[in-house]
Amino acid sequence: MHRRFIVPSALAVSLLLAIPASAAEGTVGAPGIGDPYYPASGNGGYDVSHYDLRLKYQPATDLLEGTATILATTTQELSRFNLDLGLDVSEVRVNGRKAGHVKNGEQELEITPATPLAKGRAVSVVVRYAGRPSEVKINGWTSWVRTPDGAVAAQEPESAAWWYPSNDHPLDKATYDISVSVPDGVQAISNGTLQSQSSKLGWTRFNWRSGKPQATYLTTLAVGKFDITTDTTADGLPVVNAYSKDLGANDGAARASIERTAEVAEWLTEVFGPYPFDALGGYAPNVKSGFALETQTRPFYSPKQFANGSNVSVVVHELAHQWYGDSVSVKGWKDIWINEGFARYSQWLWSEKEGEGTAQELADHTYAQHPADDPFWTVKPGDPGPDNQFAAAVYDRGALALQALRNEVGDDTFFELLKGWPAEHAYGNASVDDFVAYAERVSGKPLAAFFDTWLFQPTRPQSPAAADAHALNAPERPASWKKIAATNTIHDHR
Repeated sequence: MHRRFIVPSALAVSLLLAIPASAAEGTVGAPGIGDPYYPASGNGGYDVSHYDLRLKYQPATDLLEGTATILATTTQELSRFNLDLGLDVSEVRVNGRKAGHVKNGEQELEITPATPLAKGRAVSVVVRYAGRPSEVKINGWTSWVRTPDGAVAAQEPESAAWWYPSNDHPLDKATYDISVSVPDGVQAISNGTLQSQSSKLGWTRFNWRSGKPQATYLTTLAVGKFDITTDTTADGLPVVNAYSKDLGANDGAARASIERTAEVAEWLTEVFGPYPFDALGGYAPNVKSGFALETQTRPFYSPKQFANGSNVSVVVHELAHQWYGDSVSVKGWKDIWINEGFARYSQWLWSEKEGEGTAQELADHTYAQHPADDPFWTVKPGDPGPDNQFAAAVYDRGALALQALRNEVGDDTFFELLKGWPAEHAYGNASVDDFVAYAERVSGKPLAAFFDTWLFQPTRPQSPAAADAHALNAPERPASWKKIAATNTIHDHR
């Protein structure tokens, strides 16, 4: 998995030492947003409301040129603040005036406005930059992957710093306009709706818009030669799916899976409530990776996800994230169960719908795979730590916790919880503690001890099943198990 390989406490100390004395007066924005898993992620001192990205990309040379206009509001007085960016910067303007700028480390762009900014002020920041993203290494790796005919930006927990300046943490969500110019014959795929497309002097410009708040890691850009299919849902939402023209043997299986996006989304509305965005779809570029990612409105799928044939279960997982992870995003990366436990459980519910094994049968089988001494149980889904953020237990033990909750509160209350949560926290951020409090309020039951057992104790809980001992020791493998297990690589971000 691609994560920042850091020692959080050590980095936090080094960041504090790097801040000058003026920070004590509250005028320097912090070089991190305060996430203990990734202390250098994001920045303090402002909230972004909108990104306007105007890009030009040449696949042959991997040269990306960009002008980013960032609209934000200060949350403190600022004599200096940071953006996250790994590329070279030629000019920065704050509220129209040239600002000082310097690169600190691999991705901290320190900006000094011509005059200090008052707290609560609307601010525009324009950054002109360029570089070859695949050559930019932050903590030893790049999230920008070149393909035979272009490139792709799609990674978790970070991908923005390789192609645009940002406050790179889910806690600061914003709307987006992403305009990309590429050579004629090449396409640019991004989030949301395609507003327009035009060609001039050998270049074609694609203008995409995301009108709902979006976390930085959920933005995506794919440049290449794609076969694009379009449609609309029964509710009139545009569906855009894209497939690299050189997917080879995986092409048919990828299409047979991703083309069911609208159908899956329609079913998920019955489980989680109204679809939260104004577009949907997915794309499969020619990459060597094996993971998938819930990039907002347009999930990314590695072709390897379909190496053994079609697999709608991975589509279910990534679309479930549109509610759990995208619309309702984590407050901090320790809250990853809010994303992954629910997305995995959605696969179990799809299996139940398709008659390939109930969620209870899948829970029984999953539980039986891990005896009490299995290290699987030492991972705490409610706070797994940065090294285990995408461990299998976050997904499977996280789903087991939900089946146990279903048994505890009953189906009526459980499915009320599943619908009510994304409605109550739409387009915002929430934590595991928030969900525990919400579940207690809606169910009318004291559930703190229950959630502590399932999410925070490094031991095997009592089975969530009400089955007999024989069934728990050797439950039958549900028909859907193989397909669900084949999606385990979705969290292997290598």
